[in-house]
Amino acid sequence: MPIDRIAIGSPGEASKPDALKAATAEFFSMLIFVFAGQGSGMAISKITDNGPATPAGLIAASLSHAFALFVAVSAAANTSGGHVNPAVTFGAFVGGNITLLRGILYWIAQLLGSVVACLLLKYATGGLQTTAFALAGGVTASNALILEIVMTFGLVYTVYATAVDPKRGNIGVLAPIAIGFVVGANILAGGAFDGASMNPAVSFGPGVVSWTWTHHWVYWLGPFIGSAIAAIVYDNVFIVVV
Repeated sequence: MPIDRIAIGSPGEASKPDALKAATAEFFSMLIFVFAGQGSGMAISKITDNGPATPAGLIAASLSHAFALFVAVSAAANTSGGHVNPAVTFGAFVGGNITLLRGILYWIAQLLGSVVACLLLKYATGGLQTTAFALAGGVTASNALILEIVMTFGLVYTVYATAVDPKRGNIGVLAPIAIGFVVGANILAGGAFDGASMNPAVSFGPGVVSWTWTHHWVYWLGPFIGSAIAAIVYDNVFIVVV
């Protein structure tokens, strides 16, 4: 059971050079991912003069996030494992693949990377506001919660299958591509309903910069539940041999 391997970590772990390097890698990869993802949304909004969302805009957002996440995960993979997502880090913790203290260090770096990316975007675009995640009309908080749980489950399940599973073999080199693709596909599936976050840090940066917190809890609780379920299911069914 993954719970048997859950570890808090030693008090000095967060100050070790390798942990600090890993957190720095998470910071820069998150900055790259959010800058490209949020930036594409802001560019589309400017081109359409803040008009309604279009199918083409949704596809563009899906592709930009998929490509950016592929790059961000690849860039950090050798240093931190390329989590680029607090929910992925939480899933790794639940599965016993990272200690809590090291995970908290990752979370801080990821959240800061997202905030800095949004601040840079606001400055670079002459004061345009980064858009906070929000529910579409007719979508309730419970609807969005289920969406975030299912989409994040798919994401973290993919992470486990391609990057964590010791039996992954050569498929491991395709992990960043698979992770980027599943995020892009989920944005096509859920983007029109709740923005398809799957990543608390991606929601946190725009929330801070625009100071918009309506239903923000959905974008934390959903991904954390989905990632925990994925970690427990994959670890018990496919990794652990009974």
